[in-house]
Amino acid sequence: MKNVELIKKLELSGALSHKEFVSLLSSYTKSDMEYAQSRAVAISKKHFDNKIYLRGLIEFTNICTNDCFYCGLRRSNCLIDRYRLTKDQILECCRLGYPLGFRTFVLQGGEDPFFDDDKICDIIGSIKKEFPDCAVTLSIGEKSKQSYKAFFSAGADRYLLRHETANAPHYSKLHPKNLKLKNRLECLYDLKDIGFQTGCGFMVGSPYQTAGCLADDLVFLQEFRPHMVGIGPFIPHKDTPFANEPGGSLELTLFLLALVRIMLKNVLLPSTTALGTISPTGREMGILSGANVVMPNLSPKSVRDKYMLYDNKISTGCEAAECVSELKSRIESIGYITIVDRGDFK
Repeated sequence: MKNVELIKKLELSGALSHKEFVSLLSSYTKSDMEYAQSRAVAISKKHFDNKIYLRGLIEFTNICTNDCFYCGLRRSNCLIDRYRLTKDQILECCRLGYPLGFRTFVLQGGEDPFFDDDKICDIIGSIKKEFPDCAVTLSIGEKSKQSYKAFFSAGADRYLLRHETANAPHYSKLHPKNLKLKNRLECLYDLKDIGFQTGCGFMVGSPYQTAGCLADDLVFLQEFRPHMVGIGPFIPHKDTPFANEPGGSLELTLFLLALVRIMLKNVLLPSTTALGTISPTGREMGILSGANVVMPNLSPKSVRDKYMLYDNKISTGCEAAECVSELKSRIESIGYITIVDRGDFK
């Protein structure tokens, strides 16, 4: 009952101490998890009914100057087939997604210096001009506050920047020395200060991660109060230093999704591609743990298998936007509906 009492406390107050989170994550049982999931679903339905928001993911460049140890796009990976989409190709992705019901387009890419502020602002402006009723989300890494302001002025609505871990020593074990957690967090606070609907998030089961690291993540979330949280299991990539490390746990990822929903009741919470990669019904399980967003892939088929952050990433079938009707049917089969809506944070 101790863990159930902690979950009840989290629901009531929206916060637990670091010590309480460590205790909960170190000792939860199947029944504790089922209780957390039931409360997460009840909270999600209270705020969003049974509605699931669709986001159209456009992976527009797999070129990255960073060399993160876990990522298949890392600069040192010379085995990857690199690509960039043109502005016209990006707009064509939007034109494919709009009649399918997508009202948010997520531009995701590596930290590619080719796409300077002017190019990004031009792309944002072109999307907003052609699709004025749609939101634009960016996920393009660490930039200066000046750059973030330019993107916001150009019409971008949201920004996703996963912090990956809120524990500085752990962060240093996942990234090269030139990347610092301090700068990552400053970027997040800059984004929120500018007015973006701001998303952060972390990997579950990354190398060297402890219950204490995950507790740091949850404490950070309750302090930062993001509008979106992206959580997914760590999945190794064969051409990275972590190729032989074990992947993250599906069960623990689902438990953490439920805890985030209980803590941040109206947060936008995706059921990620990584969940769908490690389990055929991973996305459905994410929704049944409190998630309320799915992000099918709108990228051209010719590049989908080139944007491999980790091994075996799903890039065809129901994950692809052309099969959105199948995705909608699967979501309906568990009692939810997808809706044509920007799905802004409220």
